[in-house]
Amino acid sequence: MSALRTDDDTWDIATSVGSTAVMVAAARAAETAKADPLISDPYAKLLVAGAGTGVWEFMLDDTIPAKLAETDPEAAAIFEYMQNYQAVRTHFFDEYFAAAVGAAGPATGGTSRSRGTSTAAGIHQVVILASGLDSRAYRLDWPSATTVFEIDQPKVLEYKAATLNRAGVVPSAERREVPVDLRHDWPAALRAAGFDPALPTAWLAEGLLMYLPAAAQDRLFEQLTDLSAAGSRVAVETAGRHAPQRRVEMRERFERVAEQLGIDQGVDVSDLTYDDPDRAEVADWLNAHGWRATGQPSHEVQRRLGRHVELPMNDTTHDGDAFSTFVTAERH
Repeated sequence: MSALRTDDDTWDIATSVGSTAVMVAAARAAETAKADPLISDPYAKLLVAGAGTGVWEFMLDDTIPAKLAETDPEAAAIFEYMQNYQAVRTHFFDEYFAAAVGAAGPATGGTSRSRGTSTAAGIHQVVILASGLDSRAYRLDWPSATTVFEIDQPKVLEYKAATLNRAGVVPSAERREVPVDLRHDWPAALRAAGFDPALPTAWLAEGLLMYLPAAAQDRLFEQLTDLSAAGSRVAVETAGRHAPQRRVEMRERFERVAEQLGIDQGVDVSDLTYDDPDRAEVADWLNAHGWRATGQPSHEVQRRLGRHVELPMNDTTHDGDAFSTFVTAERH
């Protein structure tokens, strides 16, 4: 467990775990600006610009890759990998929602590169856990009568809604905020916001599990399962595991590169995450608790979508555990 995390810590969009939402939004903004993007998030740049951190805006600078290539080729490859990973992850879960609710696939600046999605389920109740600066409630083409519940820290939800409201952006579905910490009684807060556990639900846990200890992860899925009617679906990004030595090496490397490029690193993400070795495999856990689950290693999805970057890692650190898996499941 990181020394910077406590059981009762909290944050806004500019601090601690909240600031990582700005990093992810910056990656989505950078991808959206490309000539042939995998995703389209027209609100990401707006949300990053108003966050007040200044930490992750360097990801929007298209001169950074060339500067990194001159300074540190390995860091350049990792930077490219990180940006591509965020685009692929977003694309994958956009398609998951399209299949779950029976909508058209995600809009991009180019043609679809997916192998296709499963049969549409016609689900009208959606829950995004730790939604951060996720703008899917605004940017996806939701069928009528769809309700999207967003759960996150109160200040994070307040910032997103206020920023988009000022810009005249309105949700494309009925959006309901659930301002509660996922370590507290979030099921009660979700019900109070109008959630109906008798209806099938499409759940998403993206960019979340690495910020939870192993026991909290199990508890989260127990609570989620209790709230899921037959036919519900869930999509999860698992927490990849990294060798301790590699984590130290990467931290030192990025500190050195950031100093050379004059980048304010701000928060070190590794200080916020839990790298528990006994963390349950998500697909296995779901399959043992009333779900039918399958997983796709993220690097295989990156290859399929033409966005894989070979990382120059040594044999002791370059293994499957270092990469996340995209798990999808349906409730029996």
